[in-house]
Amino acid sequence: MQRLKFFWDRRSSHIFSPLVTTRRKTMAFTTHMLKCCPASVAFDADRPIITSSETLQALNRAVEALHAGQTVAFPTETVYGLGALALEPDAALRIFSTKGRPPDNPLIVHVSSRDMLLRILPKGYTISRTYETLIKRFWPGPLTLLFPTDPSIVPPIITAGQPTVAVRMPSHPIARALIAIADAPVAAPSANSSGRPSPTKAEHVFNDLQGKVGIILDGGPCGVGLESTVVDGLHEDKNLRVLRPGGVTVEDLERVIREDFADVKPPSKVLVHRRDYRDEAIEQAPTTPGMKYRHYSPSAPVTLLLTRSTPPTASQRVPLSVFVDSLRTSADSERACRIGVLCPSDSLLPKKLSSLGVPDIEWVIHPLGPVAEPAVSAQRLFDELLALDSAKVDHIVIEEIQEEREGLAVMNRVKKAAGNSVWIEI
Repeated sequence: MQRLKFFWDRRSSHIFSPLVTTRRKTMAFTTHMLKCCPASVAFDADRPIITSSETLQALNRAVEALHAGQTVAFPTETVYGLGALALEPDAALRIFSTKGRPPDNPLIVHVSSRDMLLRILPKGYTISRTYETLIKRFWPGPLTLLFPTDPSIVPPIITAGQPTVAVRMPSHPIARALIAIADAPVAAPSANSSGRPSPTKAEHVFNDLQGKVGIILDGGPCGVGLESTVVDGLHEDKNLRVLRPGGVTVEDLERVIREDFADVKPPSKVLVHRRDYRDEAIEQAPTTPGMKYRHYSPSAPVTLLLTRSTPPTASQRVPLSVFVDSLRTSADSERACRIGVLCPSDSLLPKKLSSLGVPDIEWVIHPLGPVAEPAVSAQRLFDELLALDSAKVDHIVIEEIQEEREGLAVMNRVKKAAGNSVWIEI
């Protein structure tokens, strides 16, 4: 069978193929899931080359929807995004109304190329050496950088009126191709109702936003599973401030500082918000998503079980049996209580829970992967939270993991999802 290649021409804003024509349609709020094959997309410099007619047709429909001012859900390497044209205020407003998102929660702008990045930055702005290095090392990829913004270019609805704009270049082929073909930056938070766990599969988006979004591009499960790392490198001290941990780890950033800035004295530091410093002003008026509001919460209440970290001096660990009794007391006495458990696959917790022999509690165990592989826990976290929600469990308990590498981002999300936390003795 002949393998067809499709090329997009920026000058005419049309996609050329022997099979596909471009036609603008009026979008209705009937939700369509359109299959896309990430393996069929490659890039010649910044130009997408697409070898699947089905994928091209899906992308073409999505681009039409974007230019009609609609939102489109699409896969990224982190989570599924709900996108709209970033430089069109009315289109961006649809993101907030679709998600029920507070207007003071800024959006990340996604670009497909360096040229597109320069188009949205203030005229005459020079990208710093630090940012140039981070872009070279981590773009395309799960790293978001804060840049100064010009409100005459990027609408204030995107930045929540802040003087900076958060920008990243996704590495997922479908996401990057969508933005390149649209020839416009795309604002995109996670494609879920505000406050819910972020979707990592197209069916997660469909289950949540069916009837609220016209097109969902189904590019398969997301590889990283958690949102991007957000870095602010605009301060005079030259330190990198991690406002939200994510797919690029603190250790990754520190390695780049060591390797590429050995000549800088004193060396820049990588500082994590709420771990290494506090900034009350930015928490009240955030410059990036995920800082102010409760996020990532399923319908069932969530309790974080602290089994590894050391409790404060005034606190003591609670025996596991006492904690389980408290779950029984708060449950509906007329039926067995179903408790979802998220923990490392090599944790002792499931065996300890089983040994308690509690007859009126059903434990629904979902392993998050080995303790030594926090990237696996990151990839599974939201998927498992949503699976337990679909299973209609009464309560979810999540065992902590070490806040190292991807574990820092995992625990950031878990702490935001949990209504309370308990130091447990197991």
